[in-house]
Amino acid sequence: MKVAIVHYWLVGMRGGEKVLESLCDMFPDADIFTHVYVPEAVSAKIRRHRVQTTFIMSLPAAARLYKRYLPLMPLALEQLDLRDYDLIISSEAGPAKGVIPSPAARHLCYCHSPMRYIWNMYHEYQAGAGALTRLAMPIFAHYLRLWDAVSAGRVDSFVANSNTVAARIRRYYGRDAAVVWPPVSVEDFQPVSDGERGDYMLMVGELVPYKRPDLAIEAFNRMKEKLVVIGGGEMLQKMRRLAGPTVTVLGPQPFDELRRHYARCQALIFPGEEDFGIVPIEAMASGRPVIAYGRGGATETVVPGLTGSLFFDQSIEGIISGVAEFRKIRFESDKITAHARRFSRERFLVEMTDQIDRILSAPPKSGEAYFDNLLGARSK
Repeated sequence: MKVAIVHYWLVGMRGGEKVLESLCDMFPDADIFTHVYVPEAVSAKIRRHRVQTTFIMSLPAAARLYKRYLPLMPLALEQLDLRDYDLIISSEAGPAKGVIPSPAARHLCYCHSPMRYIWNMYHEYQAGAGALTRLAMPIFAHYLRLWDAVSAGRVDSFVANSNTVAARIRRYYGRDAAVVWPPVSVEDFQPVSDGERGDYMLMVGELVPYKRPDLAIEAFNRMKEKLVVIGGGEMLQKMRRLAGPTVTVLGPQPFDELRRHYARCQALIFPGEEDFGIVPIEAMASGRPVIAYGRGGATETVVPGLTGSLFFDQSIEGIISGVAEFRKIRFESDKITAHARRFSRERFLVEMTDQIDRILSAPPKSGEAYFDNLLGARSK
């Protein structure tokens, strides 16, 4: 069986690329297709695969300015020749699912989210854009929405990374989606004893507007309590200027340092609305509770009173109230880590294998005998 994996872009290692790594484990001979590829920015596991880019990669400064070429990505995807592939798995958060499969192929889309910048977060992105982009967005976003909705018809089966995303798929594409939580390497994190723990809270993640690092920093400035912030991104320097004397903005950190802070913090602060949110799972795998905004993926992963607490007002005052509520609860590290193990990589592999088996076992399209032969060969 010849397999193609289509991923939106390969310029770093975040949650989507961790999913891609697991798909690479499932299909070690698969070819990867993407818009932009920076080999040194991704793992050796991904680099071992044959990676083919769209014409976006040949445009000026594509490795850095790839998001500016978003309006051209639908055209670029449709130029990919996937006629020889039996199974296509698209990894969708930016444009990836809009490839043109052959009639006999099966196409499964693992959706991290329908494109946020044209759907559920369009107005937030437009408000934060520069003047020229803000003027152009209504035109190209309208065109992208039309293409995005139409290209959903090229997918045989959708799998969402959370119930939150499944609801968006239903709203924007009119399609049902199974839910398979993304893989988290929970075994890489360990709790420490109470005596080893610090006196600070922690925020981890890319410093971009929708994650609302500004709210967390302002809340801890006002409370005059210690907060450590780990992560890079476009808001890094602005957040360093915003930080008061009790807030330390470390910027990007190596994994060992990140793991140390997870285990030693009092709790993780998670003020943004995420599609799923791997960071809270990593904190919980370290035995630490999570104080999260009560929308999006956090509502599926944080159990109030057991693994953390939720606040429902996304504001400085909401975070302060969330911290106060957290202090009323006695958390047990062993119960928190046991909950985190539900999101393991092994569970992802089992559930995704089941979804792929389902799509391959579906009746052949319009009398084709092709997949009868393919499934017979696979069973041997």
